[in-house]
Amino acid sequence: MGRSLTNTMINLGIQGACDEAMYQLGLDIEEMENNEEDAGLGNGGLGRLAACFLDSMATLGLAAYGYGIRYEYGIFAQKIQNGEQIEKPDDWLRYGNPWEKARPEYMIPVHFYGRVIDTPEGKKWVDTQLVYAMPYDNPVPGYGNNVVNTLRLWSAKSPIEFNLKFFNDGDYIQAVLDRNLAENISRVLYPNDNFFEGKELRLKQEYFMCAATLQDIIRRYKSSKFGCREAVRKSMDHFPDKVAIQLNDTHPSLAIPELMRILLDVEGLPWEKAWDITVRACAYTNHTVLPEALERWPVSLLEFILPRHMQIIYHINFLHLENVKQKFPDDIDRMRRMSLIEESPEKKVNMAHLSIVGSHAVNGVAQIHSDILKTEVFKDFYELAPEKFQNKTNGITPRRWLMLCNPGLSDVISEKIGEDWVVHLEQLHQLKQWAKDPAFQRAVMKVKQENKLKLAQILEHDYGVEINPASMFDIQVKRIHEYKRQLLNCLHVITMYNRIKKNPNAKFVPRTVMIGGKAAPGYHIAKKIIKLICAVGAVVNNDPVVGGRLKLIFLENYRVTLAEKIMPAADLSQQISTAGTEASGTGNMKFMLNGALTIGTMDGANVEMAEEMGAENMFIFGMRVDEVEELKRKGYNAYSYYDSNIELKQCIDEIQNGFFSPSNPDEFKDIADVLLKYDRFYLLADYDDYIKCQEKVNTAYADQTKWAEMSIHNIASSGKFSSDRTIAEYAREIWGVEPSWQRLPSPHVSKE
Repeated sequence: MGRSLTNTMINLGIQGACDEAMYQLGLDIEEMENNEEDAGLGNGGLGRLAACFLDSMATLGLAAYGYGIRYEYGIFAQKIQNGEQIEKPDDWLRYGNPWEKARPEYMIPVHFYGRVIDTPEGKKWVDTQLVYAMPYDNPVPGYGNNVVNTLRLWSAKSPIEFNLKFFNDGDYIQAVLDRNLAENISRVLYPNDNFFEGKELRLKQEYFMCAATLQDIIRRYKSSKFGCREAVRKSMDHFPDKVAIQLNDTHPSLAIPELMRILLDVEGLPWEKAWDITVRACAYTNHTVLPEALERWPVSLLEFILPRHMQIIYHINFLHLENVKQKFPDDIDRMRRMSLIEESPEKKVNMAHLSIVGSHAVNGVAQIHSDILKTEVFKDFYELAPEKFQNKTNGITPRRWLMLCNPGLSDVISEKIGEDWVVHLEQLHQLKQWAKDPAFQRAVMKVKQENKLKLAQILEHDYGVEINPASMFDIQVKRIHEYKRQLLNCLHVITMYNRIKKNPNAKFVPRTVMIGGKAAPGYHIAKKIIKLICAVGAVVNNDPVVGGRLKLIFLENYRVTLAEKIMPAADLSQQISTAGTEASGTGNMKFMLNGALTIGTMDGANVEMAEEMGAENMFIFGMRVDEVEELKRKGYNAYSYYDSNIELKQCIDEIQNGFFSPSNPDEFKDIADVLLKYDRFYLLADYDDYIKCQEKVNTAYADQTKWAEMSIHNIASSGKFSSDRTIAEYAREIWGVEPSWQRLPSPHVSKE
């Protein structure tokens, strides 16, 4: 979620008044804003996307709740020591959270372990361990419309009843201490992005959130005017007409068997009725195609922690496979592929399969990604039920990602086209008529230069590196992952460095390259990549021959608040994942909206960005998805690229032979090994095209008039990538509700 103060003031239309009032008191509003901690309660783009969606749902007047876990410690704070990532706990609640309101009156019991017995009334889950879920409500204000929605975060609380065994043994202290085991559930966020970690505590977190959330949803449904009018069982018939549950990836997929358990065992509905309600209420968004990111929980673990849910999953699977058999008789292979239970080497539940079967809609998050789901990842399921599959291209909130973070550019835009673009971002297309206008170009570039100067000051203060503010600010910020190819960026920096060293008197377009992002603590190669970037930076930044022509900085502790400073100052945005691996990306949209140009592959939402602005306003390179598939089929030999490209060979040799780590020549051998022997993401295959494309970037940047024109085309073409548009599509095409576009007058009309 990042920080809430400025965003709330903007959405309520009181930022100017607050700023003025504090100024009158001799206080600095920016200084005060810096006292607020970032709420970092999620990983990478998926978590931030949910935050943008909450803003849009409130702004569109949808009666929506966001649900999550109130982690005591969010995503770790990243420190760089001796060029290495060190994880520090993010104690964001140290001084309390002024935005939250505890709601103990709505505390909810959640059960674990135990066993299932048969009774005359049906199945009963007994002898369970009890944990309470305490809700904390955070306000989510819409923009200028008097709507406030709720983000409800669950915190684990131990029940009052202690373990009597300890009391009887006189071990009162141990009994009290054991309360912590229950409360550990909401202690800390697992910091993996696009990687599945099958830990027992993680499974308990997922179920804890689902169980508390569903009980809360059903309580609100029953206490609504609608739910009270009729007998409970009859009213549950209308549950899917009144409630839509969107699963944000498979992390909450246990909502499907949990809703079934409540409808069957608590509400006493027959299976067919319960299943119909569940499927009509639930919908599933897939956020990744990487096999290592797809959740697969061991059956043994599920049976141990959630025995009743495992029974329900088995029955869902039985009926699902009967359905498959009907449509595709005698296709044993297909049935094995489509089963919710994978048999070898260990029995596991494929949570994506469960989510598809238990939902009425399945969507990817960019057109190319949704197509890959249909043709590759979930091809069998698409053939079984093509009507389920949809696309919902991601978006970002223009309030935080333009108005809040780039007030200078917001003002320049508003002077030209009025202020309605804040809620109708598609209106930015009007700016295209001024793309060649010298006065408008100057206004846009002046704002960019001011933002660059501001960022340069921060960087010089924080990193002690002198920045040339006239240099191109070339930025790649995102989680560190092999598929996102920060290494390819690093190879380009080394190539530029070698060219300057070889020919110091040649003309070079000066660049300041910034790379930022967190690596999952257990992801060895990702952490090594950070260390390499820091090592290359240390060599490049201290070489007097290079001077102000090239700098490389690793941005420490990348988070929402830092992103708000980076996006407005960027000239070039790097979106260079291997085609077919990045589901969408949203950083790409933030850079585009703030007037940075993109160098990127045809992957994720880059494809739609190129469609919107025209490929001539982007720098596109590299293999397309079909070419990647073809290379995979033929077999990829990295050495053939290494041997045939002198510059590439020099880069890898320098990494391998300790040029950037003289005190430990073997430091980066494993990175060279990955590039040459184990690279699943084909960096070397795209290297040559990438370097050539970067030369086109240099040529374009040298012509500042042309660059300004392209920049304006980027801003003017970003209307599609508002999360308001995304949410309006979810509302109409999945949830069956109409968003409210009727708005009160803009909060900027009057100062009163």
